[in-house]
Amino acid sequence: MSGDGDEIDAYVLGVDHILEEFEGICIVLIRRDAEDDDKLIVVTEGTSFSDQEIKEATAFQENYFTSVIVRK
Repeated sequence: MSGDGDEIDAYVLGVDHILEEFEGICIVLIRRDAEDDDKLIVVTEGTSFSDQEIKEATAFQENYFTSVIVRK
């Protein structure tokens, strides 16, 4: 569960078709500054994305929020 009480959302990157289910690896957490609503970045095993690539891939939604990318 996310901090806002809803299920945590995930962006699946590197897949170009509609998914009903997906099993992958979480490589990054996007932490929104003004909200208690984190987003996971999930990819297939062995896939990587730079912070800039993640920002570009999620900009359609995340450009409305101030956030930081958190890596392990």
